[in-house]
Amino acid sequence: MIAAISGGQLRRAGHGTRERQLRASFGPVQISVPRARMAAEGGSTREWRSAALPRYARMTRQVEALIAGAYLAGTNTRRVKRALAALFAGAVGKDVVSRTWRKVRTEWEAWSKRDLAGEDIVRLILDGTVVRVRLDRKATSISLLVVLGVRRDGQKVLLAVKNMGGESEAAWRSILDDLVARGLRTPEFLITDGAAGLERALAALWPDVPAQRCTVHKLRNLLAHAPDALHDEVTADYTQMIYAENAKEVEQRRRAFLRKWRLRCPAVATSLEEAGDRLFAFLRLPSSQWKSARTTNAIERLHEEFKRRIKTQTVLPSAETAAMLFWALLASGQITMRKVDGWQTLDQPLITAATLDLAA
Repeated sequence: MIAAISGGQLRRAGHGTRERQLRASFGPVQISVPRARMAAEGGSTREWRSAALPRYARMTRQVEALIAGAYLAGTNTRRVKRALAALFAGAVGKDVVSRTWRKVRTEWEAWSKRDLAGEDIVRLILDGTVVRVRLDRKATSISLLVVLGVRRDGQKVLLAVKNMGGESEAAWRSILDDLVARGLRTPEFLITDGAAGLERALAALWPDVPAQRCTVHKLRNLLAHAPDALHDEVTADYTQMIYAENAKEVEQRRRAFLRKWRLRCPAVATSLEEAGDRLFAFLRLPSSQWKSARTTNAIERLHEEFKRRIKTQTVLPSAETAAMLFWALLASGQITMRKVDGWQTLDQPLITAATLDLAA
């Protein structure tokens, strides 16, 4: 049998198979791996190897992530062994836990330093979350700063997750400078949570790139400036403005919002004006992209899922393991990310900036 595989020519598939055993999350699995040789340059041949099943692999990535996750959450090797003994019929010993941990750590370090020049990133989504970790034997809150990229084909990809003391301009600039040093090209559009330090860092690095302030975060800001009795009304007016059908209607509703709330509750109007045109940068994109470009929800969902996975651990063992665990959940496929809404139009150029009239 002749077939083209991975740019080479499969000379012959009549070499039989060899048996491999993998330990999966549902127990041991016996796999028959085809044996074959492929034509190489100069008339020689080389052994065909499966890309899906690496050599010397003894367990699936999900099992590795399960072991590493337990370890990262603060469980020592002996406790991991005891905890997983029933599930894996005693096949997970202390040496297996240690070896898996070293492997995950090596992959994490390689991922943190990988070249980004080949990533066709057109959009960045940036946000931070707070987690509790143990520092000097004391429970301390730290910030995990997360950067998601959106490729031109619409697929979201984790670019960076790093533990920092807070969300200062210097903290964000450190992460952004590292991404640029590893080859990240200037994105075409940015989405942020509105944190002052992050916005200053982005303005200093990419002053000409449109930046969208998350509309969900801004609504929370508005409600913080309004009495509880007015929350429903503020939310209704704001939602009608943000989710209007076209740019002209958005502008009309924005003016109406400011006129109304300058009289009803001036602090709400002032808070909306503070965001300026950054709250409406999504209008420069094709309307099919507005849903995915208005908010940092893509990262917020990751934060929620991450915290759901660690909710039984009130305090993680260290700041570094918090970032590693966040990455490991994605790298192992336990958390997946789909393409952004409207990805089919990501190739279209941005609409020329048209400053909305702030004088309502």
